[in-house]
Amino acid sequence: MRQILTALVVSGVALSAAAQAAPATLTLDDAIGIAKKNNPVYQQQLSTRTRAALALRSAYGAFLPGADASFGTGYRQGKQEFFGGVAFGATSDIISSNWGLNFNARFSASTMTEVRRARANVDAAEADVAAADVALRAAVVNQFLTALQSGANAELQDSLLKKVQLDLDLARAKVGVGSGTSLDVKRAEVAVGQQQVTALRARNTAEVDQLKLFQQLGVARSGPVTLVPMTSVAAPAFEISQLLDVARKNNPTLQGYQSRQSAAAQGVRSARGAYTPTVSLGAQLGGYTTQYKNADYLVAQAQNQMLGSQAGCFTTDSIRKGAGLSSIGAKCSAMTWTPAAAQAVRDGNKTFPFDFTSSPYNLSLTVSLPLFDKFGREQRLQEAQIARDNARYDVRKQELQLTADVTSAWTSLQAAYRTVGLQEQNASAAQEALTLAQERYRVGVSSFVELVQARNDYERASTDRIGAIYDYHRAWAALENAVGRPLR
Repeated sequence: MRQILTALVVSGVALSAAAQAAPATLTLDDAIGIAKKNNPVYQQQLSTRTRAALALRSAYGAFLPGADASFGTGYRQGKQEFFGGVAFGATSDIISSNWGLNFNARFSASTMTEVRRARANVDAAEADVAAADVALRAAVVNQFLTALQSGANAELQDSLLKKVQLDLDLARAKVGVGSGTSLDVKRAEVAVGQQQVTALRARNTAEVDQLKLFQQLGVARSGPVTLVPMTSVAAPAFEISQLLDVARKNNPTLQGYQSRQSAAAQGVRSARGAYTPTVSLGAQLGGYTTQYKNADYLVAQAQNQMLGSQAGCFTTDSIRKGAGLSSIGAKCSAMTWTPAAAQAVRDGNKTFPFDFTSSPYNLSLTVSLPLFDKFGREQRLQEAQIARDNARYDVRKQELQLTADVTSAWTSLQAAYRTVGLQEQNASAAQEALTLAQERYRVGVSSFVELVQARNDYERASTDRIGAIYDYHRAWAALENAVGRPLR
């Protein structure tokens, strides 16, 4: 059984690790989904929504009465105290207990405005989470594109390494047939060595960029991962006016500022509520017990009271007889102290700790109107008005920033699209030039230097083409980040 349980635990751990591990092939959408579940910074941002919801619940809780309960016990030494020569207090030790329930509630004009203010803060927190979502998407997209570009450059350098090795073989062959020089061979060997270093550095850069990508995703890379390339390029179909309309309606940062503006307006109403009356309600319930440790003290006290009552009764009877009234001696003689009476006193003393005697309940209603608090209300009201005005300025500033960001991102995307077309033409021309240079060098029409120059031109053109493609996708990501939502 122990071996079976151990196997189940190991299997569960393995399945959990497999669930957290990255897939062998990763698309951009998969990367964004993994980041939303695992990125620690993004997960921290989600707590702002929880805190705002808790604040809203507390604001609603202001409409409910507060309540607290109490229970206590006490002990008093059986010792008399003297005041003015007169002894007070019992000679028996006393134990006691008590309980209480208190209810209270306060209502003012600020109670309702605080609910509206908390609701506006919830909307702002939701907008903050949406803004964090957009920021996370932008960060993942940028790093994903960087890793793709590094990988494409590494593949380009590997292909160039094969080309320079072919050039070295061609130079050696020409020397073997007497149509080449040893200098061309040495130059080709140097070119091969330099290209090996360049390819090694490119591969290292691609590896580092991919590790940074998984750091952004919040998971560890368990092994080699193939990133699905993004090489398609299409002309943007949006108009700038459409994008600005979408941004004004969907940008979470702008929505957050607008929600905070609403919260600041409610803050002004709440500050004005300090000039209105406040209604306070209260209710108190309770009970107590008192028990003497020495019950004989109560028995003796009750017996003395009975004897005193009997003596008073006989005195009254004497007076009645002297006045010619009927005698009540039989009634006085019936006043006797019995063991049953003594036991009843002892039983009545057994109240600690839960045989409570109810205390009178108390209900209260208070209406208070603040008159003067040393200009504190005026200061709070003016500060709330300043906060409201600043929130309006923040909204206006964000609207201007949004227009500038969307417009600049749109123009950058247009330029990036046209750049891709030009770089495609340059790369194609460089490829043809390299092919022609290789053929010319093979037949002995051109020198090895011209071949090297053609290969360098092809490398630059190909690198620029790769950069243009991924700059185009970065421009799309920048536009989506400025608008505040995916556009593709």
